Amino acid sequence: MTLPAQFICGAIRLTGTYNIPAIVEGYAQGYFLMADDSRDSLGWYSSRDRALIPLDDRFRYPHSLRRVLNQNRFEVRINHAFEAVVEGCADRETTWISAELKQIYRELHEAGWAYSFETWQGEELAGGILGIAIGGAFIGESMFYRIPEGSKVAMVKLVYHLRDRGFRLFDAQMINPHLERFGAYIIRDKEYKILLAQALTQVCQFV
Repeated sequence: MTLPAQFICGAIRLTGTYNIPAIVEGYAQGYFLMADDSRDSLGWYSSRDRALIPLDDRFRYPHSLRRVLNQNRFEVRINHAFEAVVEGCADRETTWISAELKQIYRELHEAGWAYSFETWQGEELAGGILGIAIGGAFIGESMFYRIPEGSKVAMVKLVYHLRDRGFRLFDAQMINPHLERFGAYIIRDKEYKILLAQALTQVCQFV
């Protein structure tokens, strides 16, 4: 990770409140917010390598998940429990989602930039993905599950949703074995910035 010199933590705030336009601009330039190890402050971060979820025929998912999808065990909802999804994403032993970042997500949500894409089993929240939509780019911040397969189904359904809405880019930020099972791949930051700029020219509505 590298901290870009042109962004400082103070730019997140404007006269005591969060500067939402500046935060959106930070994401639009290819950076993302994370709390530091002490969780006392936030910083803008960039990475030399960026993980993308493909929105074309390179997208795939485990065969074992096909049966779950065919059985329609889960219902998809958007923004039905945004706060619960934020809390679910942060609820882990080591988290970069601090109390301050939770509040920023809430304000981004209220301003129409941040979304929760959820799976439900009856009236129980099964899992969800938290992300920020700017133009034709969806920037996935985190995901979680409470019921097995909940987040996996959310991933598949989200890709279908982004395709239907004309999105061009699904940024997963960092690679891990779980995302690789869905065809996630790494590109260099320079290429990512080009793809992001192209995606931002699209006019897409997440909901």
